[in-house]
Amino acid sequence: MKQTQATRRLGEQLREKLGYILLFEVSDPRLDLVTLTAVEVAVDRSFARVYVSCDASRYDEVMEALASAKGRIRSLLARSLDWRVTPELDFRIDRSTDEAERITRALENVPATLAIEKDEDGYPIADAAQEAALDD
Repeated sequence: MKQTQATRRLGEQLREKLGYILLFEVSDPRLDLVTLTAVEVAVDRSFARVYVSCDASRYDEVMEALASAKGRIRSLLARSLDWRVTPELDFRIDRSTDEAERITRALENVPATLAIEKDEDGYPIADAAQEAALDD
Protein backbone atom coordinates (compact mmCIF):
# COMPACT_ATOMS: atom_id res chain seq x y z
CA MET A 1 0.00 0.00 0.00
CA LYS A 2 1.49 3.33 -1.05
CA GLN A 3 2.26 5.54 1.93
CA THR A 4 2.48 9.32 1.90
CA GLN A 5 3.34 11.67 4.73
CA ALA A 6 -0.39 12.16 5.42
CA THR A 7 -1.16 8.43 5.50
CA ARG A 8 1.83 7.81 7.78
CA ARG A 9 0.49 10.43 10.18
CA LEU A 10 -3.00 8.87 10.01
CA GLY A 11 -1.47 5.42 10.57
CA GLU A 12 0.31 6.63 13.68
CA GLN A 13 -2.91 8.16 15.00
CA LEU A 14 -4.78 4.93 14.28
CA ARG A 15 -2.03 2.85 15.96
CA GLU A 16 -2.35 4.90 19.15
CA LYS A 17 -6.16 4.54 19.19
CA LEU A 18 -5.96 0.80 18.50
CA GLY A 19 -3.34 0.36 21.22
CA TYR A 20 -5.60 2.05 23.74
CA ILE A 21 -8.59 -0.06 22.66
CA LEU A 22 -6.64 -3.34 22.88
CA LEU A 23 -5.14 -2.41 26.22
CA PHE A 24 -8.17 -1.04 28.05
CA GLU A 25 -11.39 -1.86 26.23
CA VAL A 26 -11.02 -5.40 24.85
CA SER A 27 -10.74 -7.94 27.62
CA ASP A 28 -9.51 -11.01 25.79
CA PRO A 29 -6.63 -12.75 27.62
CA ARG A 30 -5.35 -14.10 24.31
CA LEU A 31 -4.41 -10.53 23.38
CA ASP A 32 -2.06 -10.06 26.33
CA LEU A 33 1.52 -9.14 25.36
CA VAL A 34 0.55 -8.23 21.80
CA THR A 35 2.35 -5.23 20.31
CA LEU A 36 1.10 -3.09 17.45
CA THR A 37 4.20 -2.51 15.36
CA ALA A 38 2.79 -0.58 12.39
CA VAL A 39 -0.40 0.56 10.72
CA GLU A 40 -0.74 1.36 7.02
CA VAL A 41 -3.79 3.41 6.04
CA ALA A 42 -5.21 3.72 2.53
CA VAL A 43 -5.32 7.22 1.05
CA ASP A 44 -9.13 7.28 1.26
CA ARG A 45 -9.03 5.98 4.88
CA SER A 46 -11.35 3.07 4.06
CA PHE A 47 -8.79 0.34 4.74
CA ALA A 48 -6.05 -0.16 7.31
CA ARG A 49 -3.48 -2.93 7.53
CA VAL A 50 -2.44 -3.47 11.16
CA TYR A 51 0.79 -5.33 11.95
CA VAL A 52 1.02 -7.06 15.33
CA SER A 53 3.91 -8.76 17.04
CA CYS A 54 3.80 -11.49 19.66
CA ASP A 55 5.54 -14.69 20.68
CA ALA A 56 5.95 -17.03 17.70
CA SER A 57 4.16 -19.88 19.47
CA ARG A 58 1.01 -17.73 19.84
CA TYR A 59 0.52 -16.56 16.23
CA ASP A 60 -2.61 -18.64 15.54
CA GLU A 61 -4.15 -17.87 18.93
CA VAL A 62 -3.62 -14.10 18.55
CA MET A 63 -4.93 -14.00 14.98
CA GLU A 64 -8.02 -15.94 16.04
CA ALA A 65 -8.63 -13.51 18.93
CA LEU A 66 -8.19 -10.48 16.67
CA ALA A 67 -10.56 -11.96 14.07
CA SER A 68 -13.24 -12.58 16.69
CA ALA A 69 -12.85 -9.08 18.20
CA LYS A 70 -12.54 -7.22 14.88
CA GLY A 71 -16.15 -5.97 14.87
CA ARG A 72 -15.98 -4.69 18.45
CA ILE A 73 -12.59 -3.06 17.83
CA ARG A 74 -13.93 -1.34 14.72
CA SER A 75 -17.03 -0.01 16.50
CA LEU A 76 -14.93 1.33 19.39
CA LEU A 77 -12.57 2.84 16.84
CA ALA A 78 -15.48 4.59 15.09
CA ARG A 79 -16.36 6.35 18.35
CA SER A 80 -12.82 7.48 19.07
CA LEU A 81 -11.83 8.66 15.57
CA ASP A 82 -13.12 11.84 13.99
CA TRP A 83 -12.91 10.32 10.50
CA ARG A 84 -15.91 10.19 8.21
CA VAL A 85 -15.25 6.53 7.38
CA THR A 86 -14.10 3.88 9.83
CA PRO A 87 -11.46 1.79 8.06
CA GLU A 88 -11.84 -1.91 7.45
CA LEU A 89 -9.13 -3.59 9.55
CA ASP A 90 -6.77 -6.26 8.24
CA PHE A 91 -4.60 -7.72 10.99
CA ARG A 92 -1.28 -9.33 10.04
CA ILE A 93 1.61 -10.81 11.98
CA ASP A 94 4.81 -8.76 11.82
CA ARG A 95 7.56 -11.34 11.38
CA SER A 96 10.44 -8.85 11.32
CA THR A 97 11.26 -9.62 14.97
CA ASP A 98 11.54 -13.32 14.08
CA GLU A 99 13.94 -12.44 11.26
CA ALA A 100 16.02 -10.23 13.57
CA GLU A 101 16.21 -13.04 16.13
CA ARG A 102 17.30 -15.51 13.43
CA ILE A 103 20.06 -13.13 12.30
CA THR A 104 21.21 -12.63 15.90
CA ARG A 105 21.47 -16.39 16.42
CA ALA A 106 23.41 -16.73 13.16
CA LEU A 107 25.85 -14.02 14.23
CA GLU A 108 26.48 -15.78 17.54
CA ASN A 109 27.77 -18.85 15.67
CA VAL A 110 30.80 -17.19 14.10
CA PRO A 111 33.16 -19.70 12.42
CA ALA A 112 36.69 -19.88 13.84
CA THR A 113 38.18 -18.98 10.45
CA LEU A 114 36.85 -15.43 10.77
CA ALA A 115 39.08 -14.82 13.80
CA ILE A 116 42.27 -15.51 11.78
CA GLU A 117 44.09 -12.37 10.69
CA LYS A 118 44.11 -11.95 6.90
CA ASP A 119 46.02 -9.78 4.43
CA GLU A 120 44.39 -7.32 2.00
CA ASP A 121 43.71 -10.15 -0.49
CA GLY A 122 41.88 -12.22 2.13
CA TYR A 123 44.65 -14.81 2.63
CA PRO A 124 45.60 -15.83 6.18
CA ILE A 125 48.74 -14.18 7.52
CA ALA A 126 51.13 -16.85 8.80
CA ASP A 127 53.09 -15.81 11.88
CA ALA A 128 56.71 -16.86 12.53
CA ALA A 129 55.77 -19.87 14.71
CA GLN A 130 53.54 -21.30 11.99
CA GLU A 131 56.20 -20.74 9.33
CA ALA A 132 58.84 -22.51 11.47
CA ALA A 133 56.49 -25.47 11.97
CA LEU A 134 55.92 -25.67 8.22
CA ASP A 135 59.69 -25.61 7.48
CA ASP A 136 60.41 -28.64 9.74
